[in-house]
Amino acid sequence: MIVLEYKLNGKQYQYKAIDDAIRTAQFIRNKALRLWMDGEKINKYDLNKYCAVLAKEYPFANELNSTARQASAERAWSAISRFFDNCKKGVKGKKGYPKFKKNVRSVEYKASGWKLDEKTKKQITFTTRTHVCPHCGHIQDRDWNAAINILIKALRTVGHTGTYAWGDLPSWAIAYGLSSNGESVNQESPTITRRV
Repeated sequence: MIVLEYKLNGKQYQYKAIDDAIRTAQFIRNKALRLWMDGEKINKYDLNKYCAVLAKEYPFANELNSTARQASAERAWSAISRFFDNCKKGVKGKKGYPKFKKNVRSVEYKASGWKLDEKTKKQITFTTRTHVCPHCGHIQDRDWNAAINILIKALRTVGHTGTYAWGDLPSWAIAYGLSSNGESVNQESPTITRRV
């Protein structure tokens, strides 16, 4: 793993944005930890799903990149997992029961959410995941664009009876969709792209 360290020379609004992201990451971690403390049989995947719930419930949490939110929940799970491991191993003394964080000074962006300038390696750009139309240059959130494509595909099937999703054929239609050697003759529909 390559680790690059930089001294930040930014503007006031940029410092504020970073502080907001750090506070939000701390908030997500602490809320995930509270869910585990209050809940029954909460696992790592439950905490990752909880990030989406928090993003809907708290508008400021939605402003943080989804992978950064999940990284915060994963940090909470790491603390929980370490505690369980210490209990199983019979570690004497304190087992490291997870605690709420008050003074976290980091936020973790994984593979998405940021881009390092390839030439100078001196500028970091933080992003929301976006789709850029190659024809007109329109920029839109990738998730929003995916939702539009799914809607278009669904609307194209409205009024068509007898069309079935993969694997959802009724029993009478199973033999109908098979070739003589038993292989399916159905094919995936082509990818739908839409200019926005």
